[in-house]
Amino acid sequence: MSGPFAEGYRTMIRTSAAGRMGTPAEVATTAAFLLGPESAFITGSDLLMDCGVIAAMRAGQL
Repeated sequence: MSGPFAEGYRTMIRTSAAGRMGTPAEVATTAAFLLGPESAFITGSDLLMDCGVIAAMRAGQL
C-alpha cells in the first residue's frame, strides 16, 4: 500500500477487529443480501462494513 494516506489506512486495518481489509466477495455478499428477499424488512438503515473501525475511533483507539 502506498500513497499519501497509506499509513492512515494501515493504522485503521491494524485497529479493526479482523486486522485486515474486507474482500470484494464480502462486499458482494452483503450487497446481494441487501438486494435479496432476506432483507425485505430492513428500511432506512446504515450497514457499516468497517470491521469496527468507527467503534475504535469513538473509543479513542484510533
